[in-house]
Amino acid sequence: MHTLNLGILAHVDAGKTSLTERLLHTAGIIDEIGRVDDGNTQTDSLALERQRGITIKSAVVSFALGDVTVNLIDTPGHPDFIAEVERVLSVLDGAVLVVSAVEGVQAQTRVLMRTLQRLRIPTLVFVNKTDRAGARYEQVLRAVHDRLTPHAVAMGPAVTGLGTRAAHSVPYADDDPRLTRRLTDLLTEHDDALLGAYVEGGEELAPARLRAELAAQTGRALVHPVYFGSAVTGAGIDALSRGIRELLPAAGGDAEGPVSGTVFKVERGRAGEKLAWVRMFSGTVRTRDRLPFGQGPEAVSEGKVTGIRVFADGTDTGRASAGPGQIAKLQGLGGIRIGDAVGDTRAAATGHHFAPPTLESVVVPAPPASRGELHFALSQLAEQDPLINLRQDDIRKEVSVSLYGEVQKEVIQATLADECGIDVTFRGTTTICLEKPSGTGAAFEIIDKDDNPFLATVGLRVDPAPPGSGVTYRLEVELGSMPYSLMRAVEETVVDTLAQGLYGWRVTDCTVTMTHSGYWPRQSHSHAVFDKSMSSTAGDFRNLTPLVLMAALGQAGTTVYEPMHRFRLELPADTLGPLLPALAQLGAVPGAPAVDGARCVLEGVIPAARVHGLQQRLPGLTRGEGVLETAFDSHHPVTGTAPRRSRTDHNPLDRKEYLLHTVRRSGNGAD
Repeated sequence: MHTLNLGILAHVDAGKTSLTERLLHTAGIIDEIGRVDDGNTQTDSLALERQRGITIKSAVVSFALGDVTVNLIDTPGHPDFIAEVERVLSVLDGAVLVVSAVEGVQAQTRVLMRTLQRLRIPTLVFVNKTDRAGARYEQVLRAVHDRLTPHAVAMGPAVTGLGTRAAHSVPYADDDPRLTRRLTDLLTEHDDALLGAYVEGGEELAPARLRAELAAQTGRALVHPVYFGSAVTGAGIDALSRGIRELLPAAGGDAEGPVSGTVFKVERGRAGEKLAWVRMFSGTVRTRDRLPFGQGPEAVSEGKVTGIRVFADGTDTGRASAGPGQIAKLQGLGGIRIGDAVGDTRAAATGHHFAPPTLESVVVPAPPASRGELHFALSQLAEQDPLINLRQDDIRKEVSVSLYGEVQKEVIQATLADECGIDVTFRGTTTICLEKPSGTGAAFEIIDKDDNPFLATVGLRVDPAPPGSGVTYRLEVELGSMPYSLMRAVEETVVDTLAQGLYGWRVTDCTVTMTHSGYWPRQSHSHAVFDKSMSSTAGDFRNLTPLVLMAALGQAGTTVYEPMHRFRLELPADTLGPLLPALAQLGAVPGAPAVDGARCVLEGVIPAARVHGLQQRLPGLTRGEGVLETAFDSHHPVTGTAPRRSRTDHNPLDRKEYLLHTVRRSGNGAD
């Protein structure tokens, strides 16, 4: 048996959970097909998922498809939960992207497809809901070609009975000329040897060779077979199942090789124990093994595996071991986090496939006395979703979370109430901006000089860096000029301090260089124990670094950048005139309109904070006929007055206030 880790991805309401149910029923795992509306599906196990009829957390279910064991991962479709999809992508062997035959290609569908292509994940397209009124064939297939990928190939002719319960599409036979001609044109684009064989042979390529080459190119994410059907009626499911079994590549890996796996989900068991969902790529993990985990060689921990559960036959079952290709729940690794690698920690997931959250809101507990409980509960939620990015304000005794949208806010609120018994409300949602250095700035403070109260010498220079480069830290002093612990204290504090720039936003795309260093070595009075007042400690450097860094940043200056969304508008051509002034008022920058008869398509960018305003005004401006798609595009400099964010620290921009809170009362040093 081979193993295939398969992701089901889609825009919300395209029917991917229903497709999961149908595949499980076809494989004999379930006797009756659950309905999302009835709250009885296999993968939507959370009470909140059943109540709302949407997938919130990814779920795994396993079944056999011929000689292939499929670990099927159902992912959320709502864009507010794109972070859950992101964590799954690193563990997939292949994917099925579901498109609704009624709504067609949506903005989220395009975001998902672009990401699948960028990561080279083999992908089949399933056009669902052919039984629904309003279902379309030609228009949706054209949209798949035009808006998703030109390398798509329909695996069957037009659907008969479209829009009715009798809708079905008989797949092409392998030797059907309509299929072989399309495959020949498509596959020879990517294979010179195949093109040469076709040209030299002077005749059609053998269907068996075309089928083999289709599997090879699908496996390399070069082409994308398209199937039409209905998860509700079962139409087209047999053809899709054959495509999954024959066209998507199975997992590889050596069971006797070094252990290597990736954590894509963390949850708590009934007793509060941490369970890590791990996709195994190589080697075999056994109960009682001591297993290293972490992200990179400098951040490695180790734990003892006390329990293993492997997904098989529709559920997870206790096993003594887990091998390559399998998805297992590992117990006993207390400090493990999402994105960690197990075994070979150099294989840890890095970077983000989708845009980070662009919204944030303060969480307010009721009553206020439950703030401690709230922070603990939110910390546990952050284990499951690190991108909510808790921001603790110790000065105002507040905590805020990062968000993708309002639905995510409602889910956090309901989860805290149902699972933790904590009632919360949220303050108004605000947009998360970034700061980037406008120029170069430098500052330094010398130990025991001027009004430096800390036993440390620190000099730092801040330079702009290319877009998307993040923060880079460098040394212009010799590494041996100070103990490593003090060097490390400066570097870590630089990263922490850049979480709040001159306007309170996270600073990125910069290079910070250490230009000065100095310390007083460990010493004491004669015949006395170690005296902190005479010796530099890591605390001195942690307290001095924010003052120096913010002075350098103040000299460099920063520019605030706000998140921008790319929009696509379809509207009646005669409504374009009234719409353009409204877009200008909202700060949108439209491109040239594409007019086709009575319809018009307009694309451009708009500040993320103004998207909701456009959605509200669009019906009135377009007689209710405007269709808007938006997705995060990039960050652009803010025009006009730059927004500020309240600081959560003791403000190193105000030296007097900062020193008042950080200088040790009993001497000149720092703790």
